[in-house]
Amino acid sequence: MSDNVADFTFLQGVKVLDLTQFEAGPSCTEALAWLGADVVKIENPKMGDPGRRLRPGQPDNDPYYFHVFNANKRSITANLKSPKGLAMIKDMIRQADVMIENFAPGVIERLGLSYEVAKEINPGIIYAQVKGFGEGSPFEKNLAFDMIAQACGGTFSVTGDANGPPTRPGISLGDTGTGMLMAITILGALYKRRETGEGHRLQVAMQDAIMHYMRINFATQGLTGKAAQRGGSKVPGINNAPMGLYPCAPGGPNDYVYIMTSRANPEHWDRLLKVVGREELIGDKRYATPADRVAREAEVDEVISAWTRTRNKIDAMHAVGEAGIPAGAVLDTDELNADTSFETRGIMQTMVHPVHRPFKMPAWPVRVDGKPTRVKASPMLGEHTNQVLSDWLGLNEAAVAALKADGAV
Repeated sequence: MSDNVADFTFLQGVKVLDLTQFEAGPSCTEALAWLGADVVKIENPKMGDPGRRLRPGQPDNDPYYFHVFNANKRSITANLKSPKGLAMIKDMIRQADVMIENFAPGVIERLGLSYEVAKEINPGIIYAQVKGFGEGSPFEKNLAFDMIAQACGGTFSVTGDANGPPTRPGISLGDTGTGMLMAITILGALYKRRETGEGHRLQVAMQDAIMHYMRINFATQGLTGKAAQRGGSKVPGINNAPMGLYPCAPGGPNDYVYIMTSRANPEHWDRLLKVVGREELIGDKRYATPADRVAREAEVDEVISAWTRTRNKIDAMHAVGEAGIPAGAVLDTDELNADTSFETRGIMQTMVHPVHRPFKMPAWPVRVDGKPTRVKASPMLGEHTNQVLSDWLGLNEAAVAALKADGAV
């Protein structure tokens, strides 16, 4: 692992009670943990967070999903249906700065841990909730996963080929994107609490969060008065050419380079013609303006493709980029994983786990004073139960043993 990492302490001393599962909530609390908060994950004693994908009586053979959303946290088990287990969690609420949950609608209330209950215990608590749909939505009680939020939030509608069906984007923006918005809001609430001492109830719906990431598409709606369209590799509403994906050698499924010339910089077209060896087209009236090139877009694309097909995507990206034209090779996860520069910079780090094999994963990408924060192992189920109950509640070994005997943890 690179030495170019540090342990962030921005949130040192902040206690986060984490009752989240799967991805949207854990993404939020993982961000807080990377920033130095003490994030304690509360898990079901039998199977833990469903994101662990544990199988009864069998070893976990798919831990990676859990790893990437739960680094740098501690885990304890608690039986929330046990009176003593529930009482223990309420004691932890009294000590916590932040409590966050993303259970299905109504579950946290049925467990007896509603905002009203938490606020009564700890008036300064920052109580955060992540749901699929917002209060007042006609779908408020519906369950949602990432792809449901993206379908209902608009991203499917603008993804895919212009003449093709809606397409699921390849990233989990509905989950992780929602978690990031909540994490930012928690930080704001903590900052304000330093002045007032007051807590707040924070609520975010995944559908609403996706709409936040659709702002450019709503700007297009405002301009045209029509629903934003799908454009494949093109950008609807930006009428310029050349722009899009161009095939590269040797012709594999991801052997493409994205090239985008700007309407605001007429020099891009002439520069690109020099790169691809077509200087004779400089000044050609057929392609003189952006509108001219859009009208002959197929011809323009073929001029560029004839050149890119003879280069691999990295060489093409270098050549076009060095000419001052935006360009990006299409890189898959294996290629990104193999690029050692990310590890050298600490952007990719290897998680060394006490049970599972070492696993290289993306870390928090923001560098502070030149260094990103360190990735620490995701916790094993209940790994820190004794330690956390001692740290947070001052319980000794005998008291923890009694809770275990009672089935509370």
